[in-house]
Amino acid sequence: MKRMLVVDNEPNMRKVLEFALTSMGHEVVQAGDGVEALAAVEASHFDLVLTDLRMPRKDGMQLLRDLRARGEPVPVIVLTAFGTIESAVEAMKLGASDYIIRPFEIETIELAVTRTLAVSMVERENRFLREELSKGWGEFVGTGKKMQALYKLVQQVAPARSNVFIVGATGTGKELVARAVHDASGRSGLFVPINCAAIPGDLLESELFGHEKGAFTGASRGRVGKCELASGGTIFLDEITEMPLPLQSKLLRVLQEGTIERLGANVTMAVDLRIVAATNVDPGQAVEAGRLRQDLFFRLNVVRIDVPPLRDRREDIGLLVEHFLAKYAAELGKPAPHLTPSALQRLEAYSWPGNVRELENLMERAVVLCRGEEILPEHLPAEIAPVTDPAAATQARPEPALDSTGTLSLKTHVESLERQLIGAALQRSDNNKAAAARLLELSERALWYKVKRYGF
Repeated sequence: MKRMLVVDNEPNMRKVLEFALTSMGHEVVQAGDGVEALAAVEASHFDLVLTDLRMPRKDGMQLLRDLRARGEPVPVIVLTAFGTIESAVEAMKLGASDYIIRPFEIETIELAVTRTLAVSMVERENRFLREELSKGWGEFVGTGKKMQALYKLVQQVAPARSNVFIVGATGTGKELVARAVHDASGRSGLFVPINCAAIPGDLLESELFGHEKGAFTGASRGRVGKCELASGGTIFLDEITEMPLPLQSKLLRVLQEGTIERLGANVTMAVDLRIVAATNVDPGQAVEAGRLRQDLFFRLNVVRIDVPPLRDRREDIGLLVEHFLAKYAAELGKPAPHLTPSALQRLEAYSWPGNVRELENLMERAVVLCRGEEILPEHLPAEIAPVTDPAAATQARPEPALDSTGTLSLKTHVESLERQLIGAALQRSDNNKAAAARLLELSERALWYKVKRYGF
């Protein structure tokens, strides 16, 4: 039901229009002229105005002008017994949605109202989308081409039941993408995230599937697993390549059969899961390296979403800066500072190895330390390099140290440096793999793979 405003100085005409509109299921308010109509619009909301042209005090054309001057987006249909081409043209220029000459058939009014409401709905949706896209989409911030493509893909994928594989560097917002897929899916269950790299392998199985009391030493009571919690919703498996292979095999069975079994239990239970997995490495290489089961990858990789690194969406840095400055200024109860053009230029020239997460941390630091209204280049950390002339930078750049062969192969030099750092970490940790992994900021599983690869 929509609210309609009928404006006409003839009571009988108002009754005819009210009958036609209420028969369509709409609510109708009457006004005798433009003055009464404008007062009604100021006092309440209307979805459509139907107005005569010739009326005392304020005619329909002046009502149109006043509505548009106020910025009212309400659509207007003009009805008149004194129609001319000139008045029709003027009314349409002022924003009238339709122009009907009296006398008319009731069906003509019904058709015009239905068509105008449909067009109005589309216009409202377009205005909303433009406003949303001006700052991003959902919890995302960014309007560049790569982010627009990402938004579109999430909207297309979300309603399906298909599993999703999200690939992106650390700090790009993979969990944010996973939440967006769940939120737009219409699934009634929970969104349950779990970081496979943050939980030791021997505890991850219990975390996923739960356990019964006495299932293992220390299991003093039963526990519900994340898969059970996420039934009817979405489970987000972050850093899936860090999950031990035997557990990957059990997860594959869950995907195939739709059932889980708690540790220590003898019965299975059905679960309705949508799995969204994520990794910060190339999943194809992880399969080749034996870190990800190929059959599990095929089951998870129904739809792949690549999250662009910040260096590939530099046009969004300004919007992200404004968003984070406003966020942390509000938390501290202080006015949000603004970035000077020279400071923004330096941010846009930086490589952002930590992506959006690094930018957010930097803006939080800036809000905390800023004592004025502006953030200047000198307020930024030293690693945020100034913009330089590319030719001068090339001339000033020293030649890299080459090995005895003089090769410029990047792969060879990276492997050599990686081997040296792993060796130093193992020596410093007295060959303790867990301690060495922490020194290298790697997962223990990743270190084991590299130790085997380099023959330590």
